[in-house]
Amino acid sequence: MQLFYNPEILETTKEIIFNKVESAHIVRVLRKKEGDILHITNGKGCLFDAKIVIANDKKCLANIIKTEPKPKPWNYYLHIAIAPTKNNDRIEWFLEKATEIGIDEITPIICENSERRVVKNDRFEKIMQAAMKQSLKFTLPKLNEPVKFSEFINQEFEGKICIAHCEEQEKKLLKEILKPNEKTTILIGPEGDFSLNEIKKAIAKNYIPISLGESRLRTETAGLVAVNLVSFINQ
Repeated sequence: MQLFYNPEILETTKEIIFNKVESAHIVRVLRKKEGDILHITNGKGCLFDAKIVIANDKKCLANIIKTEPKPKPWNYYLHIAIAPTKNNDRIEWFLEKATEIGIDEITPIICENSERRVVKNDRFEKIMQAAMKQSLKFTLPKLNEPVKFSEFINQEFEGKICIAHCEEQEKKLLKEILKPNEKTTILIGPEGDFSLNEIKKAIAKNYIPISLGESRLRTETAGLVAVNLVSFINQ
C-alpha cells in the first residue's frame, strides 16, 4: 500500500486537492491516472480511499469514496522526553525508528549537558510523517516544542514517570517495572548524561530512576531501547 498523509482531511471531507509537489509525485512519478485509488491518512487514526477524478500534475483532484477508522494497534501510552543529540542525524534516526515501532508523544528536552540547544521541529515532523507512512501507521505521534529540563519535570503527567541515567546509584531495570496498558513517561539524557543536580530534582518529583541494562548507550540508542521495551511488554 502506498500511503499518503494529509492532516486536514476530516471524516466529513468529500474531495481532496493535492498541492503541486504531491500532484507531480502522484501523476509523474507514480503514474497514477483517473479512476485509480489513493490511500490517505490524516494521522489521527483514519484511512481514506480516494478516487482520482483529475490526474493533473499541477493540481490532482480526488473524491473520497471510503472512510475507515484505524485505531492504533496498542493500548499503552508512551511519552519519551529526549535530549537532542549534537549530531542531528542520530536524533532523527531515533524519531524515525520510534515512530515505526510505536510511540505516542515526544518532547525534546534541553539539559545542563546538552550540546544541541536549537531544535528544528519542522524537520523532525517531516521525518516522523515519512516513518508513519512507510510503516503503514495511521496515527502520527505528537511532537512537542523543545522545553528546558527544569520546566518539563514541573509538569504533571499521568501514569509512571521515569528517568534513565548512568550514575552509580540505586536504579530499577525498566523491564522489571513496566506493566501492560499503562501510561509511561521516560526521560532520556544528552551525550554527557543528566547532571547530578537534574537527577536529584527528578527524583524529588517522584521520577523513578531506571536502568536500560548493563551497556552504556548513546542517547538515541537508549531512547529506542526504551521504546522497544515498552512495545515488547505490551505484546
